[in-house]
Amino acid sequence: MPVATLLPFTATPSRKSASPTSFRLTEKFILLLVFSAFITLCFGAIFFLPDSSKLLSGVFFHSSAVETNTRTGPDSSDSGSAGNDERVLAKIRKDHEKALIEAKDTLQKRPDEIKQDILNEKVKVAKESQGQGGKDVNTLPFIEYRRPVGATGHEPLDPETRDRRAKVKQMMKHAWDSYRHYAWGSNELRPVSKQGHSSNLFGNIKGATIVDALDTLYIMEMFEDFDVATDWVEKNLDFNVNADVSVFEVNIRFVGGLLSAYYLSGKEVFRRKAVELGEKLLPAFKTPTGIPWALLNLKSGIGRNWPWASGGSSILAEYGTLHLEFMHLSKLSGNPEFAQKVMNIRKVLNRLDKPQGLYPNYLNPNSGQWGQHHVSVGGLGDSFYEYLLKAWLMSDKTDEEGKKMYYDALQAIETNLMRKSSGGLTYIAEWKGGLLEHKMGHLTCFAGGMIALGADGAPNDKTGHQMEQAAEIARTCHESYTRTALKLGPEAFRFDGGVEAIATRQNEKYFILRPEVIETYMYMWRFTHDPKYREWGWEAVQALEQHCKVEGGYSGVRDVYASAANHDDVQQSFYLAETLKYLYLLFSDDDHIPFEHWVFNTEAHPLPVIKKDKTDKPNEVE
Repeated sequence: MPVATLLPFTATPSRKSASPTSFRLTEKFILLLVFSAFITLCFGAIFFLPDSSKLLSGVFFHSSAVETNTRTGPDSSDSGSAGNDERVLAKIRKDHEKALIEAKDTLQKRPDEIKQDILNEKVKVAKESQGQGGKDVNTLPFIEYRRPVGATGHEPLDPETRDRRAKVKQMMKHAWDSYRHYAWGSNELRPVSKQGHSSNLFGNIKGATIVDALDTLYIMEMFEDFDVATDWVEKNLDFNVNADVSVFEVNIRFVGGLLSAYYLSGKEVFRRKAVELGEKLLPAFKTPTGIPWALLNLKSGIGRNWPWASGGSSILAEYGTLHLEFMHLSKLSGNPEFAQKVMNIRKVLNRLDKPQGLYPNYLNPNSGQWGQHHVSVGGLGDSFYEYLLKAWLMSDKTDEEGKKMYYDALQAIETNLMRKSSGGLTYIAEWKGGLLEHKMGHLTCFAGGMIALGADGAPNDKTGHQMEQAAEIARTCHESYTRTALKLGPEAFRFDGGVEAIATRQNEKYFILRPEVIETYMYMWRFTHDPKYREWGWEAVQALEQHCKVEGGYSGVRDVYASAANHDDVQQSFYLAETLKYLYLLFSDDDHIPFEHWVFNTEAHPLPVIKKDKTDKPNEVE
């Protein structure tokens, strides 16, 4: 007899023709048997099921496998139904046994094997999500995050050092709180007028101070403020702007700040944002030589150079200060193009003749030829030399090309630019067409720290000689501070006409909260532990507090030789990124951001050394 005539629940045309009398007798008995079998099946299934949401959902929520095996149609028979029941029970038993075997195998594995299985599963899920059109991490490859050594430190044992370190943290809190209160979301703060300030260096990108300060907040363990800044980056940091930006400034502040924040905290938002911005900067390299433009419209991808630069040239310190960040962008994105772009810059430079072994500040990106033969280790040239050395250090000392370029350049600088005044002060002059201008900029004062950092790897046993040079430059830059009324250094100082380490022109007497002198103090302390460097740093702290601190933050001053401070009403983002960070680390122990594991970009954003394994293949950052 067809099942359709037995089950009143099945809507069939023949159901209405069934006799009421026969239904009450024979069919009722058969119905009871079917219901009994159904109840037995349900309880049997529950009995055999383990505590698995996956298997329970297969029974109660009709998973596809079970639903296929239990589906009946108008032409099914009693024997077919019984066969389906047997297959269901057999499948449940099989799944149960499989789950028990998997659990037993897992328990027998080592913890590191279990961890790797979990990571592999994450990779699989991420790939499936991307295949289904999911955005997760914007197609970035999965990277197991390992926080490098020394991201945070501990309190110094010496009470005086501990108090001074705490004072620097208070300064950071005042600067940060003032920015949050008066200029949140703007690029920078006007601390006197208590409002936001934006520079055309960043186009319409906002939040330069937020991104620049991220790693300083983390290093100083101001984690609540760090979380607030992270939330702003996640929700508000937008690079889709129709405006020209400085490729150099956006790279060192935004890309560098985001990369550093990622390596310190492991938060994926920073990796995503850094790679997103890096990709928007790539069109700057679309020149005949591959030497990037100085300015780039992030929306149109059209680049150009500063109109004042020699014959439309690109600037050495700008195109030469992308290497560290772009190498890390390739590592974090899996896209080799970032590294290829900056390595091509070296190829162009290595094909050119260098006057006296020096690198002129200007290079035409169309012709690939030098512009005016002006050479400076200060503005327009400074960080190019810094990045040659740090590229070697960041590569775990495997970038031999970068190493050779740095030490050859340093030798040319020593021969042609480094001089000693009649008063015994060592300084680095500027070179213009073969003639020396005996001027040293505040920016050039970073060179003391750079030379100290590279002294250990110096060729021909020159380590001691280079440490002496570094100490002499640190002393000269300290003198440029002590010889002013405010005990803050001028933008540039001269060594001519009987003047030593003093600014003689009005447009060189200002101080805009720059970090370079304190940067050198920090490096010199780390390498020598001579207490004078901490004392010199503390002098700077006192001068900043006395002359630059205002109710609404910290301001630069227009004339360091005046008896009273005339504030310029700008709290630069690099004051939080560099000046205060270097002061904090000056009064910290050496294992806080240790040099063997970290390299600072030119905006003081620490980036981890990219370690190499024994097969000379890239390994995880340390």
